[in-house]
Amino acid sequence: MSPSSDRATTEPLAALVAVFAITLGVSLYAGVVDEAFGTLDDARNIATPTADTVEQRLSSAGVVRPERVDNALDAVPANYHGNVTITATTGERWGGGREPPSNADTETRTVSVRVGPGAVRRGTLTVRVWR
Repeated sequence: MSPSSDRATTEPLAALVAVFAITLGVSLYAGVVDEAFGTLDDARNIATPTADTVEQRLSSAGVVRPERVDNALDAVPANYHGNVTITATTGERWGGGREPPSNADTETRTVSVRVGPGAVRRGTLTVRVWR
């Protein structure tokens, strides 16, 4: 055996303990920083995933049906309040939910809206979510 094979070796158990200790330390640090500054919850826009679910509940064959607005509000997550508004290019407007504050998370997207039997127009779906 050459003399260099004995140098700088570490027991496998000691290496695993060191990796575990470092991982635990970083995890605890990240948790403390998030608790102190609330960085994760503030950066998350809850309106985008809620709008996805609302649009699915409103749509039939890719066309939004305004009469389903009240049922679509069930997609708002627990402990949050929501507002859903559909506006067609014809000027018609449908909505449901509470009046949103100015700081509510908002998602707006273009959709096809059924404005009458056999009549579909372009419109917008706006979903607002807040605590």
